[in-house]
Amino acid sequence: MKTFPEVQEPSSELLRRAFDVRRAATALGQATDEQRRSALLLMADALSDRAKEIVEANLIDLERSANEGLSRALMARLKLNEDKLIGAINGVRKVALLPDPLGLVQLNRELDKGLSLERITVPLGVLGVIFEARPDAVIQIASLAIRSGNGALLKGGSEASCTNKSIMSALQDGLSSSEVQPEALYLLTTRQESLSMLRLDGLVDIIIPRGSNELVQFIQDNTRIPVLGHADGICHLYVDSEVDLLQALRIAIDSKTQYPAACNAIETLLIHEEIAAAFLAKAIPAFHELGVTLRGDKKSQSYGVIERAEEKDWSTEYLDLTLSVRVVSSIKEALDHISRYGSRHTEAIATKNKKKAEQFLHAVDSSGVFHNCSTRFADGFRYGFGAEVGISTQTLPPRGPVGLEGLVTYRYRLRGDGHIAAEFASGEKEFSHKDLPL
Repeated sequence: MKTFPEVQEPSSELLRRAFDVRRAATALGQATDEQRRSALLLMADALSDRAKEIVEANLIDLERSANEGLSRALMARLKLNEDKLIGAINGVRKVALLPDPLGLVQLNRELDKGLSLERITVPLGVLGVIFEARPDAVIQIASLAIRSGNGALLKGGSEASCTNKSIMSALQDGLSSSEVQPEALYLLTTRQESLSMLRLDGLVDIIIPRGSNELVQFIQDNTRIPVLGHADGICHLYVDSEVDLLQALRIAIDSKTQYPAACNAIETLLIHEEIAAAFLAKAIPAFHELGVTLRGDKKSQSYGVIERAEEKDWSTEYLDLTLSVRVVSSIKEALDHISRYGSRHTEAIATKNKKKAEQFLHAVDSSGVFHNCSTRFADGFRYGFGAEVGISTQTLPPRGPVGLEGLVTYRYRLRGDGHIAAEFASGEKEFSHKDLPL
């Protein structure tokens, strides 16, 4: 269990920086679509120009973290090689091409002649984002923040300190050449700063934590600022009795091994008892060849799974090449297991029976529910959002991968011509409530 220092009031320096971000965010929220697009393209250019420097900084972080015994899962997230950086930079350019999320009229209603109401999308304000290990998150979050008209205070893990500083320096260089104030983005560098940020209600509008369950719970318990995010990513794949075994195995392997350190990788494989023997006969050697350790219940052990799963395994997010396996008697038992142990992140069913698939898609209360495809598709970039600031497993929106649409709110605007409420309260006038074209 991680321990956190006591949350202290913000220092004068942090308050000054937060005020700077707030002021820049206010100006950014009034910037045109073209100004924000141009800023992102300049940010991408600056990252490209300094790519070698960023990769070298990441090598320093990797070497230090390896010496300090950072886990394999976190080392995988920390790594930012040239290919991964190029992908992140391309993501910035794609975010620049996305439709403007601001100024969209969601409601246009005549309340009375000359009295019109509209609801229009506007930025949230200032994002406070705390994340562990992944330096490419700085790029994703910054691009989404600027595109959606928001300022951002960002705090990455100390293991990525050199990489994060190098990336932020490049991003602010890019903004310096644009019409967006570089003060809209600020990188926090100490743990105490990130904890003190929890006291910046009035300056920060939302906290987005991306990290361990302990981190998220600590933040939720120690701030009055709204918190968006998820704690654990305990994802499941249920292999039904009516299934294409080879297709199901392909989905299972991808869901677990394509990037096991991701929060959308499966941690538990549920298999219907009617096909368990046949499926595991193929799955056990396939997973073994890929270095995956299987931990099974008694039934799956009887079909060849060697290690025994303990109760805690069903609620463990491994983020590594370990997979829990359970044999179930029905789709109902699979749904009950997911309801009990799942984290409302992403669940999938492999089946040829469309009726069962629809039952699963309707019954599972998670932010993503899939049929015959890998859980690794639960991602803002893959959904076409350009990138994501994180994945939310709460039931209130935004839910799932949070892209541009999750970083805006709305404002009501009412335009009249001397209208007063007393005329309607007395019955002298009646509301027309006529919806007009958007």
